[in-house]
Amino acid sequence: MSAESYKMVPTRDGFGHGLVELGRVNKDIVVLSADLTDSTRANWFKKEFPERFFGLGVAEQDMMGAAAGFALMGKIPFACTFGVFASGRAWDQIRVSVAYMDLNVKIVGTHGGISVGPDGATHQALEEISLMRILPNMTVIVPCDAFEAKKATIAAANHKGPVYIRLGRSGAPVITKEEDPFKIGKASLLKDGKDVTIFACGHMVYESLVAREILGKEGIDARLVNMHTPKPIDKDCIIKAARETGAIVTAEEHTIAGGFGSAIAEVIAENCPVPVKFVGVRDKFGQSGEPEELFEHFGLKAKNIVQAAKAAIAMKRK
Repeated sequence: MSAESYKMVPTRDGFGHGLVELGRVNKDIVVLSADLTDSTRANWFKKEFPERFFGLGVAEQDMMGAAAGFALMGKIPFACTFGVFASGRAWDQIRVSVAYMDLNVKIVGTHGGISVGPDGATHQALEEISLMRILPNMTVIVPCDAFEAKKATIAAANHKGPVYIRLGRSGAPVITKEEDPFKIGKASLLKDGKDVTIFACGHMVYESLVAREILGKEGIDARLVNMHTPKPIDKDCIIKAARETGAIVTAEEHTIAGGFGSAIAEVIAENCPVPVKFVGVRDKFGQSGEPEELFEHFGLKAKNIVQAAKAAIAMKRK
């Protein structure tokens, strides 16, 4: 299995398509951009619905406040910028003006993770899942491909309350189908297995598919779950996997501290303690480089997931 066998499309493109589709059927959809309209694909909405698009310049904090105002007036605002700016620079405004008030604001952070590539550490958001999932009332979605990003965008608009969607810059293998179901908070079982469960989100779902294939050739039957919603997380799916396979691996293009893997480990620790191994960025900032080079450098490749799976299985046998 290689990425070349899949169509490569950035998840931000799926968001752009979903946004336009929403604009055609719901007049209450408005879009706000913090001077990154083309990069976030908000320009597609702007072209078709200029009267419902609002450019706020390099003013992410103002954008969140304005989004809160639109929500109070009954609109459904999508506030778009790079993830590092949305989750970091405007965190206080999100906390107080959006999450605390439980407003119907949709925050879209593109350029998440090290797959941003040459832009380097300042633009590679590795902390958004941690920063957003700790906020009460906030829903967090990390689509694995463009089809799922489009569905997540539409689902977010129909979901009452604050939502954060994490998107990528570079092309990602399209591994789902247009007709595949998507429900916020409901994990997607991609492959069943009995020896170990791999939970993954975002770009790491593809790497986990490759890892599962490698493990299968070595006689290890791995279950693979696309956990596209880190919050609210599908607790039933996690507990079931822990009980049935007895070993867990989490894979995320994000810092391990407080992120996606931590969310899964919290469920396991309270309900069905089993060995858990984490694949992700370990207490480091990103750096400049091509996405593939960075995935190798930070240990986010299929081979790293394979190693983690074997380690988790070995621990359950002690």
